[in-house]
Amino acid sequence: MIHNATELMGYIQQVGFLPLLYSGIPGYSADESVDPDCRYVLLDDGSWDWPLWDWKGPIVTEGDCVYGKFFNKKAGFVSRSWWPDLYNWRRHAHPAPSAGSIEEAILMTLREHGSMITRDLRRACGFTEPKMRSRFDGYITRLQMACRIVTEDFVYPRDKHGKEYSWGWALLTTPEQLLGKDACHCERTPQESLERMMEHLKQILPHATEKQIMKLIK
Repeated sequence: MIHNATELMGYIQQVGFLPLLYSGIPGYSADESVDPDCRYVLLDDGSWDWPLWDWKGPIVTEGDCVYGKFFNKKAGFVSRSWWPDLYNWRRHAHPAPSAGSIEEAILMTLREHGSMITRDLRRACGFTEPKMRSRFDGYITRLQMACRIVTEDFVYPRDKHGKEYSWGWALLTTPEQLLGKDACHCERTPQESLERMMEHLKQILPHATEKQIMKLIK
């Protein structure tokens, strides 16, 4: 059982890939790896406590890993050492956005500003109507699955007493901006990267089927 952010950082380095919440493979998530006291709990006054959720920011900024919706459109961590292979494979499996597409406009806007919270990026791209939010979030998720957008940090609003509240906003950027182009470079072919990741995950998840593993990294 993991009890703090430091221990979780070490575990991410050990396994290489770690979904935040339930992954479809029993036991394989950060939430299932932490002590029960670190999981989500609703308090009597209607507020909530979730240490694991609070750890995300420090882990993203200090944990030598990359965070985003990388696992079947769900969030999780990838260690820096395994990032080049995931990046290599996903860029091959998810071709670059076509010229003039909304995805291209999102990436161009993000590159121009360096990093933006989701809300501001959505407005800058013209998705200002309330019903457009879910549609925009779908584009962001696809770009994260393609390893074209990652989370740099989390930003929280503050109340009049200066205390942070709410679930917070993801501060988005590109992996090249966050890590540098060299950290995204891989000498292997995309197929070699896929095979390498599959072999690694089969070793750490002997109870999982090949179909379950492929679903996570396809």
